[in-house]
Amino acid sequence: MTLDYQTFIGGTFLSSAAAVDVFNPATGQVIGRVPNDDARVVDAALKAAEAAQEGWARLPAHTRGLALRAIASKIREKLPELAQITALEQGKVLPLAQMEIALTAEYLDYMAEWGRRIEGEVITSDRPGETMLMFRRPMGVVAGILPWNFPFFMIARKVAPALVTGNAIVVKPSEETPFGAAAFARIVAETDLPAGVFNLVCGTGPTTGEALVANPIVQMVSFTGSSAAGSAIMASAARNITKVNLELGGKAPAIVLDDANIDLAVGSLAASKTINTGQACNCAERVYVHRAVAQEFRDKLAAAVAGISQGDPLGDAAVAMGPVINRAAVQRIAGLVENARSLGAQVLTGGEILEGPGCHYRPTVVADTTPGMDIMHREIFGPVIVVNEIDSLDEGIALANASEYGLTSSIFTESLSSTMKAIAELRFGETYVNRENFEAIQGFHAGVRKSGIGGTDGKHGLYEYTHTQVAYIQT
Repeated sequence: MTLDYQTFIGGTFLSSAAAVDVFNPATGQVIGRVPNDDARVVDAALKAAEAAQEGWARLPAHTRGLALRAIASKIREKLPELAQITALEQGKVLPLAQMEIALTAEYLDYMAEWGRRIEGEVITSDRPGETMLMFRRPMGVVAGILPWNFPFFMIARKVAPALVTGNAIVVKPSEETPFGAAAFARIVAETDLPAGVFNLVCGTGPTTGEALVANPIVQMVSFTGSSAAGSAIMASAARNITKVNLELGGKAPAIVLDDANIDLAVGSLAASKTINTGQACNCAERVYVHRAVAQEFRDKLAAAVAGISQGDPLGDAAVAMGPVINRAAVQRIAGLVENARSLGAQVLTGGEILEGPGCHYRPTVVADTTPGMDIMHREIFGPVIVVNEIDSLDEGIALANASEYGLTSSIFTESLSSTMKAIAELRFGETYVNRENFEAIQGFHAGVRKSGIGGTDGKHGLYEYTHTQVAYIQT
């Protein structure tokens, strides 16, 4: 199956010379080619957005929300086709791809509801006869730079809050997974969304991404990806003092205490390595389990992970887990495991690259690591989880916090006091208790330290796409 891609600027589809091959990671086969749009193309897209933004912002926010609902409705109509594209280009198993498409439509509808909920403030003045009002205004033109791990949902995560608050946007998908974004553009073209409010370009970070971030038309960059790329974006955006919203890497810890429901903990943490093949910045990578229950936990987790079926999500047999995104990722993950093994860690299950086509690494549990090992401080972003023993909650919290990342964390315990202590002392943007690490659209998905700046989802994520204006009215 070969997929088609066209750039979408000012309501018009444009063909460009293909420059980048796109592979199906499950088979290694080329499924299409995309352009590597240069600064000229990017500038045209940004100028189209700039021309459309002011008129778009003058519409009532509720009207802008109705446009999001129209897109959501068409996404639901095309769910099977869109899920196939996502499974093909990203390697996601089909049920998860279908869930991603459905969640995308739900997210658009959710953000559309904010069209009647965007609020300002009345501020008390010190002066007689003066009224102070604070308004929320759109930033202007937003650049949305997407990751490859949830390629369709992430479009809505950038587009929905940007559009409902009155911004126009230029989206750049990952060159690894561009075809879902192209399908999204075709859906937009079927609606009444004004030309130029949504635009799509494609290419690599050093070419297309840099051209987006460095352009002075852009008033805000919303990026999801690695911490290294986020740092480079910050440096480039600084030249124009452009606002950045960055969701970056994670090294999520999980603490399992001696009073935990072990089966619940095992099921939740095994899911971290199954869902999207462990390629999610919020999924658990480090487990600190109390010594009193460590052997039971290790045995059950190893058995659960060893039982995960894997392969081509669109093959003849149903599988629970697909591939990692590319060969480089396979080699990086294998290198982390082998480095740990060479320094004395135990591989309880897995720990090998699967032979044959595609990019498959066996789901893996590593135990008995030491803090200096690469696997303990570098983000794995794959189907590998590390288990170490602790003697107390205090030790678990200290080890959990010993990271340059601060996105998500979790604890498994039946004790309310242990729960509240962990919530108070874990230095992460999110803490999950007795459940898997998966955020809600009405929450606020945000990290600290090298996990990012700002956040997404809910009221606070929506307001990231606005600036404030205070009016002082003397009467």
